[in-house]
Amino acid sequence: MTASYELELMEWLRRRSCDHPVVKLGIGDDMALLDLPSGRILVSSDLLLDGVHFDTRRHRLTQIGRKAVACSLSDCAAMAVRPVAVTVSVALPRSRTLAEAQELLEGVFSMAGEYDAVLVGGDTTSWDESLAVDVAITAVPYQNIEPVRRSGAQSGDTLYVTGRLGGSSLGRHLTFTPRVHEAHTVAEALGDRLHAMIDISDGLALDLWRLCRASGVGAILDEPLLESVISNDAQRLAGEDGRPAIKHALTDGEDYELLMAVAGDAIVEGLSLYPVGRIAASDLQMRGADGALSQLKPEGFVH
Repeated sequence: MTASYELELMEWLRRRSCDHPVVKLGIGDDMALLDLPSGRILVSSDLLLDGVHFDTRRHRLTQIGRKAVACSLSDCAAMAVRPVAVTVSVALPRSRTLAEAQELLEGVFSMAGEYDAVLVGGDTTSWDESLAVDVAITAVPYQNIEPVRRSGAQSGDTLYVTGRLGGSSLGRHLTFTPRVHEAHTVAEALGDRLHAMIDISDGLALDLWRLCRASGVGAILDEPLLESVISNDAQRLAGEDGRPAIKHALTDGEDYELLMAVAGDAIVEGLSLYPVGRIAASDLQMRGADGALSQLKPEGFVH
Protein backbone atom coordinates (compact mmCIF):
# COMPACT_ATOMS: atom_id res chain seq x y z
CA MET A 1 0.00 0.00 0.00
CA THR A 2 1.50 3.35 -1.01
CA ALA A 3 1.40 6.48 1.14
CA SER A 4 -1.26 8.13 -1.03
CA TYR A 5 -3.29 4.88 -1.10
CA GLU A 6 -3.46 4.65 2.68
CA LEU A 7 -4.27 8.33 3.16
CA GLU A 8 -6.94 8.20 0.46
CA LEU A 9 -8.50 5.13 2.05
CA MET A 10 -8.66 6.88 5.45
CA GLU A 11 -10.31 9.89 3.83
CA TRP A 12 -12.84 7.64 2.06
CA LEU A 13 -13.66 5.91 5.35
CA ARG A 14 -14.09 9.23 7.08
CA ARG A 15 -16.61 10.33 4.45
CA ARG A 16 -18.46 6.99 4.63
CA SER A 17 -18.76 6.86 8.41
CA CYS A 18 -22.35 7.49 9.31
CA ASP A 19 -23.73 9.79 11.97
CA HIS A 20 -25.01 8.10 15.09
CA PRO A 21 -26.22 9.73 18.30
CA VAL A 22 -23.72 7.87 20.50
CA VAL A 23 -20.68 8.80 18.37
CA LYS A 24 -19.15 12.02 19.68
CA LEU A 25 -15.84 11.52 17.86
CA GLY A 26 -15.49 9.04 15.02
CA ILE A 27 -12.88 8.19 12.40
CA GLY A 28 -9.95 10.60 12.24
CA ASP A 29 -8.48 10.72 15.73
CA ASP A 30 -6.46 8.27 17.81
CA MET A 31 -9.59 6.82 19.40
CA ALA A 32 -13.34 7.00 18.85
CA LEU A 33 -15.40 8.59 21.63
CA LEU A 34 -18.81 7.11 22.38
CA ASP A 35 -21.38 8.65 24.71
CA LEU A 36 -23.40 5.76 26.15
CA PRO A 37 -26.19 5.83 28.74
CA SER A 38 -23.75 4.35 31.26
CA GLY A 39 -21.04 6.91 30.51
CA ARG A 40 -18.39 7.82 27.94
CA ILE A 41 -15.91 5.28 26.59
CA LEU A 42 -13.16 5.42 23.99
CA VAL A 43 -12.16 2.59 21.65
CA SER A 44 -9.48 1.89 19.06
CA SER A 45 -7.66 -1.05 17.49
CA ASP A 46 -4.23 -1.77 16.01
CA LEU A 47 -3.25 -4.58 13.64
CA LEU A 48 0.40 -5.69 13.61
CA LEU A 49 1.90 -7.96 10.94
CA ASP A 50 5.02 -10.09 10.74
CA GLY A 51 7.46 -8.48 8.33
CA VAL A 52 5.92 -5.03 8.77
CA HIS A 53 5.77 -4.22 12.50
CA PHE A 54 7.94 -7.04 13.83
CA ASP A 55 10.07 -9.90 12.55
CA THR A 56 9.54 -13.34 14.09
CA ARG A 57 12.93 -14.43 12.76
CA ARG A 58 14.63 -11.95 15.09
CA HIS A 59 12.16 -10.87 17.75
CA ARG A 60 10.93 -12.88 20.72
CA LEU A 61 7.23 -13.64 20.89
CA THR A 62 6.96 -11.97 24.29
CA GLN A 63 8.38 -8.80 22.73
CA ILE A 64 5.81 -8.97 19.95
CA GLY A 65 2.92 -9.43 22.37
CA ARG A 66 4.21 -6.54 24.46
CA LYS A 67 4.46 -4.24 21.44
CA ALA A 68 0.97 -5.12 20.21
CA VAL A 69 -0.56 -3.86 23.45
CA ALA A 70 1.86 -0.94 23.83
CA CYS A 71 0.75 0.47 20.47
CA SER A 72 -2.85 0.54 21.64
CA LEU A 73 -1.85 2.03 24.99
CA SER A 74 -0.12 4.79 23.05
CA ASP A 75 -3.49 5.66 21.49
CA CYS A 76 -4.82 6.16 25.02
CA ALA A 77 -1.84 8.38 25.78
CA ALA A 78 -2.49 10.47 22.67
CA MET A 79 -5.91 11.41 24.04
CA ALA A 80 -4.92 11.48 27.73
CA VAL A 81 -7.43 8.82 28.76
CA ARG A 82 -7.24 5.82 31.11
CA PRO A 83 -6.97 2.34 29.55
CA VAL A 84 -9.42 -0.19 30.97
CA ALA A 85 -9.57 -3.38 28.89
CA VAL A 86 -8.10 -5.03 25.81
CA THR A 87 -9.13 -7.81 23.46
CA VAL A 88 -6.48 -9.61 21.41
CA SER A 89 -7.07 -11.52 18.17
CA VAL A 90 -4.24 -13.66 16.81
CA ALA A 91 -3.77 -15.38 13.44
CA LEU A 92 -1.11 -18.00 14.14
CA PRO A 93 0.89 -19.83 11.49
CA ARG A 94 -0.02 -23.54 11.61
CA SER A 95 3.57 -24.36 12.49
CA ARG A 96 3.31 -22.54 15.84
CA THR A 97 2.87 -24.58 19.02
CA LEU A 98 0.63 -24.02 22.02
CA ALA A 99 3.69 -23.03 24.05
CA GLU A 100 4.57 -20.37 21.48
CA ALA A 101 1.03 -18.97 21.53
CA GLN A 102 1.25 -18.77 25.30
CA GLU A 103 4.62 -17.01 25.03
CA LEU A 104 3.07 -14.37 22.79
CA LEU A 105 0.20 -13.85 25.22
CA GLU A 106 2.56 -13.58 28.19
CA GLY A 107 3.85 -10.42 26.53
CA VAL A 108 0.27 -9.21 26.20
CA PHE A 109 -0.50 -9.86 29.87
CA SER A 110 2.71 -8.20 31.01
CA MET A 111 2.19 -4.95 29.06
CA ALA A 112 -1.53 -4.66 29.83
CA GLY A 113 -0.93 -5.33 33.51
CA GLU A 114 1.55 -2.48 33.81
CA TYR A 115 -1.29 -0.06 33.01
CA ASP A 116 -4.06 -1.85 34.89
CA ALA A 117 -5.77 -2.88 31.66
CA VAL A 118 -7.41 -6.30 31.75
CA LEU A 119 -7.48 -8.81 28.89
CA VAL A 120 -11.17 -9.63 28.44
CA GLY A 121 -11.32 -11.63 25.22
CA GLY A 122 -10.45 -11.81 21.55
CA ASP A 123 -10.11 -14.55 18.96
CA THR A 124 -7.56 -17.07 17.74
CA THR A 125 -7.21 -18.82 14.42
CA SER A 126 -4.50 -20.54 12.41
CA TRP A 127 -3.50 -20.25 8.77
CA ASP A 128 -0.65 -20.82 6.34
CA GLU A 129 0.55 -17.20 6.41
CA SER A 130 2.64 -15.16 8.85
CA LEU A 131 1.72 -14.10 12.37
CA ALA A 132 -0.83 -11.29 12.71
CA VAL A 133 -1.94 -9.71 15.99
CA ASP A 134 -4.86 -7.32 16.44
CA VAL A 135 -5.47 -5.47 19.70
CA ALA A 136 -8.62 -3.51 20.50
CA ILE A 137 -8.55 -1.28 23.57
CA THR A 138 -11.23 0.43 25.62
CA ALA A 139 -10.56 3.49 27.77
CA VAL A 140 -12.42 6.06 29.85
CA PRO A 141 -11.74 9.75 30.52
CA TYR A 142 -9.93 10.67 33.70
CA GLN A 143 -12.03 12.54 36.22
CA ASN A 144 -12.36 16.23 35.27
CA ILE A 145 -10.11 15.83 32.19
CA GLU A 146 -11.58 15.98 28.70
CA PRO A 147 -10.06 13.63 26.11
CA VAL A 148 -7.49 15.58 24.12
CA ARG A 149 -8.14 15.63 20.38
CA ARG A 150 -5.98 16.34 17.35
CA SER A 151 -8.28 19.13 16.25
CA GLY A 152 -7.70 21.90 18.79
CA ALA A 153 -4.33 23.38 17.80
CA GLN A 154 -4.30 27.18 17.36
CA SER A 155 -1.92 29.52 15.57
CA GLY A 156 0.78 30.61 18.01
CA ASP A 157 0.74 27.40 20.08
CA THR A 158 4.13 25.93 20.92
CA LEU A 159 4.82 22.37 19.75
CA TYR A 160 6.40 20.02 22.29
CA VAL A 161 7.49 16.38 22.24
CA THR A 162 8.00 14.07 25.20
CA GLY A 163 11.27 12.47 24.10
CA ARG A 164 13.93 11.86 21.47
CA LEU A 165 13.07 10.87 17.94
CA GLY A 166 14.32 8.63 15.14
CA GLY A 167 16.09 5.31 14.78
CA SER A 168 13.41 3.21 16.46
CA SER A 169 14.12 0.29 14.10
CA LEU A 170 17.31 -0.44 16.04
CA GLY A 171 15.12 -1.87 18.79
CA ARG A 172 13.15 0.88 20.50
CA HIS A 173 10.04 0.06 18.44
CA LEU A 174 9.75 -3.10 20.56
CA THR A 175 10.71 -1.67 23.95
CA PHE A 176 9.16 1.82 23.98
CA THR A 177 7.15 3.02 26.95
CA PRO A 178 3.66 4.25 26.01
CA ARG A 179 3.30 7.73 27.49
CA VAL A 180 0.05 7.04 29.33
CA HIS A 181 1.19 8.43 32.68
CA GLU A 182 2.93 11.41 31.09
CA ALA A 183 -0.22 12.30 29.15
CA HIS A 184 -2.29 12.24 32.32
CA THR A 185 0.24 14.43 34.10
CA VAL A 186 0.39 16.95 31.23
CA ALA A 187 -3.37 17.15 30.81
CA GLU A 188 -3.88 17.63 34.53
CA ALA A 189 -1.17 20.29 34.79
CA LEU A 190 -1.93 22.30 31.67
CA GLY A 191 -5.71 22.01 31.55
CA ASP A 192 -7.27 24.06 28.78
CA ARG A 193 -3.83 25.21 27.56
CA LEU A 194 -3.23 21.73 26.11
CA HIS A 195 -4.97 22.31 22.80
CA ALA A 196 -4.13 19.18 20.78
CA MET A 197 -2.09 15.99 20.98
CA ILE A 198 -1.10 12.96 18.90
CA ASP A 199 1.34 10.09 19.37
CA ILE A 200 4.22 9.90 16.91
CA SER A 201 3.62 6.48 15.42
CA ASP A 202 4.46 7.20 11.77
CA GLY A 203 7.07 9.95 12.08
CA LEU A 204 7.06 13.55 13.31
CA ALA A 205 6.54 15.10 9.87
CA LEU A 206 3.56 12.92 8.93
CA ASP A 207 1.87 12.98 12.34
CA LEU A 208 2.36 16.75 12.65
CA TRP A 209 0.65 17.06 9.25
CA ARG A 210 -2.25 14.97 10.57
CA LEU A 211 -2.60 17.16 13.66
CA CYS A 212 -2.47 20.32 11.55
CA ARG A 213 -4.96 19.00 9.05
CA ALA A 214 -7.42 18.07 11.81
CA SER A 215 -7.01 21.53 13.36
CA GLY A 216 -7.11 23.51 10.12
CA VAL A 217 -3.73 25.11 10.76
CA GLY A 218 -0.08 24.85 9.68
CA ALA A 219 3.20 24.56 11.56
CA ILE A 220 6.82 25.66 11.53
CA LEU A 221 9.39 23.28 12.97
CA ASP A 222 12.59 24.86 14.27
CA GLU A 223 15.61 22.96 12.96
CA PRO A 224 17.99 23.85 15.84
CA LEU A 225 15.36 22.76 18.37
CA LEU A 226 14.67 19.58 16.46
CA GLU A 227 18.40 18.81 16.34
CA SER A 228 18.36 18.72 20.15
CA VAL A 229 15.82 15.84 20.25
CA ILE A 230 17.45 13.57 17.66
CA SER A 231 18.07 10.20 19.30
CA ASN A 232 21.42 8.44 19.46
CA ASP A 233 19.86 5.67 17.37
CA ALA A 234 19.03 8.17 14.63
CA GLN A 235 22.63 9.38 14.68
CA ARG A 236 23.84 5.80 14.40
CA LEU A 237 21.54 5.02 11.48
CA ALA A 238 22.67 8.18 9.72
CA GLY A 239 26.23 6.93 9.94
CA GLU A 240 25.17 3.60 8.42
CA ASP A 241 22.85 4.65 5.59
CA GLY A 242 24.01 8.19 4.82
CA ARG A 243 20.59 9.80 5.40
CA PRO A 244 20.76 12.89 7.62
CA ALA A 245 19.95 12.18 11.26
CA ILE A 246 17.30 14.90 11.22
CA LYS A 247 15.57 13.06 8.36
CA HIS A 248 15.42 9.94 10.53
CA ALA A 249 13.93 12.00 13.36
CA LEU A 250 11.28 13.38 11.02
CA THR A 251 10.24 10.24 9.16
CA ASP A 252 11.31 6.96 10.79
CA GLY A 253 8.15 6.45 12.84
CA GLU A 254 7.41 4.15 15.78
CA ASP A 255 8.88 6.59 18.31
CA TYR A 256 5.58 6.64 20.22
CA GLU A 257 6.46 9.92 21.89
CA LEU A 258 3.70 12.51 22.24
CA LEU A 259 3.46 15.64 20.10
CA MET A 260 1.36 18.39 21.65
CA ALA A 261 0.24 21.93 20.86
CA VAL A 262 0.25 24.12 23.97
CA ALA A 263 -0.72 27.73 24.58
CA GLY A 264 2.33 29.29 26.23
CA ASP A 265 5.08 27.48 28.08
CA ALA A 266 4.70 23.84 29.11
CA ILE A 267 6.38 23.61 32.50
CA VAL A 268 5.23 20.42 34.21
CA GLU A 269 6.82 19.34 37.47
CA GLY A 270 8.71 16.06 37.17
CA LEU A 271 8.36 15.87 33.39
CA SER A 272 10.65 17.02 30.57
CA LEU A 273 8.95 18.43 27.48
CA TYR A 274 10.98 19.59 24.49
CA PRO A 275 9.88 22.47 22.23
CA VAL A 276 10.33 21.80 18.50
CA GLY A 277 8.34 24.56 16.79
CA ARG A 278 5.10 26.48 16.61
CA ILE A 279 1.65 26.23 15.09
CA ALA A 280 1.18 28.65 12.19
CA ALA A 281 -1.81 29.80 10.18
CA SER A 282 -1.08 27.50 7.24
CA ASP A 283 1.53 25.33 5.47
CA LEU A 284 4.07 22.92 6.91
CA GLN A 285 7.55 24.41 7.04
CA MET A 286 11.00 24.10 8.60
CA ARG A 287 12.95 27.11 9.86
CA GLY A 288 16.68 26.61 9.44
CA ALA A 289 19.45 27.90 11.68
CA ASP A 290 19.76 30.93 9.36
CA GLY A 291 16.06 31.74 9.75
CA ALA A 292 15.12 30.71 6.22
CA LEU A 293 11.90 28.77 5.73
CA SER A 294 11.56 25.69 3.55
CA GLN A 295 8.62 23.42 2.81
CA LEU A 296 8.34 20.30 4.95
CA LYS A 297 6.87 17.25 3.24
CA PRO A 298 4.47 15.07 5.28
CA GLU A 299 6.62 11.97 4.89
CA GLY A 300 6.83 9.06 7.29
CA PHE A 301 6.25 5.38 7.82
CA VAL A 302 3.20 4.22 5.85
CA HIS A 303 2.13 0.61 6.47
